[in-house]
Amino acid sequence: MNAIPATSYYERHIFFCLNQRTNGENCCADHGSETAYKYCKARVKAEGLAGPGNVRVNKAGCMNRCSGAPVAVVYPEAVWYTYVDQADIDEIIDSHLKNGRVVDRLLLAPEVGR
Repeated sequence: MNAIPATSYYERHIFFCLNQRTNGENCCADHGSETAYKYCKARVKAEGLAGPGNVRVNKAGCMNRCSGAPVAVVYPEAVWYTYVDQADIDEIIDSHLKNGRVVDRLLLAPEVGR
């Protein structure tokens, strides 16, 4: 991992939207976001990447990017991803969380909102 800024507790922080809508609108929960979150959290821990100075995997409520569901965002770079399966999550972990390389093919277009 790279050196983290003195003001940062984690080198990278990934948030998975787990929001569930009951009104029929598109939402991350309807696209397997809970499974992806749990998988990412377990894999990051198994790889020894979890904890202060490394990576934190968190749940999030609605992030208002519902039409691109499911979504996750990595900070401090503020890189927004959409994903389909475990292979996509693996690529985000291996490329971005481990090595700081953005996975271009999974980027959520900037204009995608609710």
